[in-house]
Amino acid sequence: MIVAGCDVGSLTAKAVILNRHRILASAVSGVQTSPASSAMQVMDRALQKAGVDRQALAWCVGTGYGREHIPFAQKTASEIACHARGAQWSLPSVRTVIDIGGQDCKAIRLDESGAIARFSTNDKCAAGTGRFLEVMADLLGVALSDLGELSSRSRRALTLANACAVWAQAEVICHLNARAPVEDIAAGINQAMANRVAILANTVGLATDVCLTGGVAKNSGVVKGLEQMLGVKIRRLTIDPQITGALGAALMAREYAQGGET
Repeated sequence: MIVAGCDVGSLTAKAVILNRHRILASAVSGVQTSPASSAMQVMDRALQKAGVDRQALAWCVGTGYGREHIPFAQKTASEIACHARGAQWSLPSVRTVIDIGGQDCKAIRLDESGAIARFSTNDKCAAGTGRFLEVMADLLGVALSDLGELSSRSRRALTLANACAVWAQAEVICHLNARAPVEDIAAGINQAMANRVAILANTVGLATDVCLTGGVAKNSGVVKGLEQMLGVKIRRLTIDPQITGALGAALMAREYAQGGET
């Protein structure tokens, strides 16, 4: 039985094709002009990689910012529920899930059974989100994916005093004009991100094991900063952390296809 999950976020769209207990394929792509076209594109890519066509899908669950506009999804589910489900499938011992999305950040605490015990979301400010890092990378003239490696070469991370994303952007411009080393600026950006996320994570009552989901989990600078601020070792998932939400949606789709409720 083949099912799928599709996660359409503000910056990227993700899809996972699941066959019983095995991931057949996954795909990640940048969003298009509409959530529907983003979903169609990423799902077609995943299906092509899996070697199956859309008619083979028994069920599909949609999640993410654009979940209500995924034309082929029979059901939708919240990002919080999907990231919790996907992370727990990948790492059964996980008790705290931190998801950094393009426009928000979520901290989720799970109980011993893997059910959501508590969660908190920051969706009021760009600071602490993927969009913050995207803007900062553009200012530095580097690829978003290079921010982590760049900050690892820093000798002295610069401090960004402003919690507001707009004012932090102005600070970075000042540092650039002062010809500060770009590595030190990058380290300061990642530290600022980690600080905002750590504050949110602590509001749910941190419990180990801790994992990070979303594309920012690939930024080694943010991961290192979070480990220092939270005083824990962040566990790596066995999957690409960017597809966690789509995987959770696919796991829910499997239960619907089997006639159960999630």
